[in-house]
Amino acid sequence: MTSRLESFVSSANAEDTDFPLNNLPYGVFSTGGARRCGVAIGDSILDVAQLENSGVISLGDQVLQNAAWNELMAAGRPVWDKLREQLTSLLSTDGEHRDAVGNALVPMAGAKLHLPFEVSEFTDFYSSRHHAFNVGSMFRGPENALPPNWLHMPIGYNGRASSVVVSGTEIIRPQGQLKDPESEVPHFGPCERFDIELEMGAIVGTPSDKPVSVQQAYDNLFGYVLLNDWSARDIQTWEYQPLGPFQAKATATTISPWIVTKAALEPFRVSTPEREKPLLEYLHEPGPMLYDIDLHVTYMPCGSSTISVISQTNYRELYYSSAQQLAHHTSSGCPMRTGDLLGSGTISGPARNSSGSLLELCLGGKEPFTLDSGETRCFIEDGDTVGLHGAAKASNYRIGFGPCAGRVVGSAK
Repeated sequence: MTSRLESFVSSANAEDTDFPLNNLPYGVFSTGGARRCGVAIGDSILDVAQLENSGVISLGDQVLQNAAWNELMAAGRPVWDKLREQLTSLLSTDGEHRDAVGNALVPMAGAKLHLPFEVSEFTDFYSSRHHAFNVGSMFRGPENALPPNWLHMPIGYNGRASSVVVSGTEIIRPQGQLKDPESEVPHFGPCERFDIELEMGAIVGTPSDKPVSVQQAYDNLFGYVLLNDWSARDIQTWEYQPLGPFQAKATATTISPWIVTKAALEPFRVSTPEREKPLLEYLHEPGPMLYDIDLHVTYMPCGSSTISVISQTNYRELYYSSAQQLAHHTSSGCPMRTGDLLGSGTISGPARNSSGSLLELCLGGKEPFTLDSGETRCFIEDGDTVGLHGAAKASNYRIGFGPCAGRVVGSAK
């Protein structure tokens, strides 16, 4: 495991910062004017568009001038590596161009953060064995919890790229068709079982127009964000047969504002779990392709300032890596574009308090969980705020993602 790299930005050297020099995640920010590409360092944002304009950062082409990171993402790994090398050098304790770099630092507290990239397509997977077993047991019993194909391939569905929003965006409670078990006909109304799903999102950098191997898929991935796949469980229960999720998943998908790169996460790579059934050759991994990233969920009920940690789990709990998911996605010849977003699926651990959804935490609505404020919940009420948090942790530094939070407000009239 590498040690913490020292920066002349003193806040980047604190052991509890999400953004040490080892991280250098990519985001988009504004301070009252135009949106610009920036890099988080300690409690500041480095305006890389400004440094590229002045020639302090040189990548061959002007790829940092748009209000999104897609152009750099499409440029490929040699350019990704070149930028990281230059940023690491410029922000180190003995870096050159100190005045220019210092003038390009913006206090993060005074900046507004936006979506860091233009989302081309969104696919959401179902790749946590514990989550799949827990949810399957609720509806089909433990003996039939996993679908017959689940241990053989990553299962997913195509979602809505237009619904992806950045952390801090208010979430409007969805409305839709609902059907009570005792009623013969459905009715239309606001969702009453609104839920979260704790996920990671993998972002495609290098596009492809043909099937790729797991190694090629890994190489094509640019970085990762936290992802909350907001879910209307009662709408989903009525609509999902025979084609799966639709309107229940179309309300919003919240992502964290910073893209953490593979290079930053490299020291934290771990292997996927031992296979219960052998995978077909095209899904075999040549090496560890998951990451050891601690994850937790916070909950603040309406009218309270008390924040509760209601779940803790880890990214390594997934059964399929994002590289396997991407390789499977391309196996039919499906083209993948720069900016495609792949949701991991809900990440749950083996214990109830490591569940990645409220559906699991409250056992399908049968047992409410208690918050530190003394209130109880099964599903989200109007005014409640739910946050996802994650960091890969070494002995004296951490690679964090920033918050992925949203406050739920009442349905649109």
